[in-house]
Amino acid sequence: MSALSILAAVTLSAIAMTLIVGVRYLITSAGFAWATKLRHPGLYTGLDPQIRREIWWSLVSAAIYGIPAGVLAWGWDNHGWTRVYRDVHDFPLWYLPVSVLAYLFLHDTWFYWTHRWMHRPRPFKLAHAVHHASRPPTAWAAMAFHPIEALTGAVAIPLLVLAIPIHVAALGLVLTIMTVMGVTNHMGWEIFPRFMWRGVVGRWLITASHHQRHHERYGCNYGLYFRFWDRVCGTDDGVGDFTRAHAKARARGHAGERHVVADGGSAGRVA
Repeated sequence: MSALSILAAVTLSAIAMTLIVGVRYLITSAGFAWATKLRHPGLYTGLDPQIRREIWWSLVSAAIYGIPAGVLAWGWDNHGWTRVYRDVHDFPLWYLPVSVLAYLFLHDTWFYWTHRWMHRPRPFKLAHAVHHASRPPTAWAAMAFHPIEALTGAVAIPLLVLAIPIHVAALGLVLTIMTVMGVTNHMGWEIFPRFMWRGVVGRWLITASHHQRHHERYGCNYGLYFRFWDRVCGTDDGVGDFTRAHAKARARGHAGERHVVADGGSAGRVA
């Protein structure tokens, strides 16, 4: 196989993976945005310019996530570069859930420390401020990152698949959890049952109620899946509620209604 053929194959793999990441984001975010419209009509009222910005940054991030993933996917399929395996019997069956939990915990560890670093003054101003420009965040904000921040996130799973064995279906589950949690943590209301964010289970799992407080107060609640590192490092500020965000949404809606009425009155007078 010539170098040119290899380059073409790797490029096609990177493009394909970018499309997969981008389409996965669009479908998932659109689905939860639709659920938001049904459950909390008007919650995103007046946020159209912000949502367009979130989609733009997220699609840029999709390319940054997709390119290294595509290169590794080609290397795995053609040269066995990664530790991803196809035959479920290559490892004991008990290893399947263990590998999923290991990936989630290690990814969460990487996310916690890079996210916390992003809140230092210089990295925040340079990159992370793009994500926090979403006030309040919406279901479209999950991947709305500056390219620098997207790069810190894009290397996590590729590094793990190079080091730790995982079945291809288990990896798919990890990526699904990553996508769903990223979207639901930002959509402005709690979709999961109460036991997942209150009580014993809620003391260790992160859902929208926990992450909402991070977007309100910034200096706390840095985790992605688990509250472990926040608790160990003293940065866990508990779960919040959405009363303030929903009140602001109602205020935006009322302001929009007054604007429409005012414009209509002016037009009537001109006519």
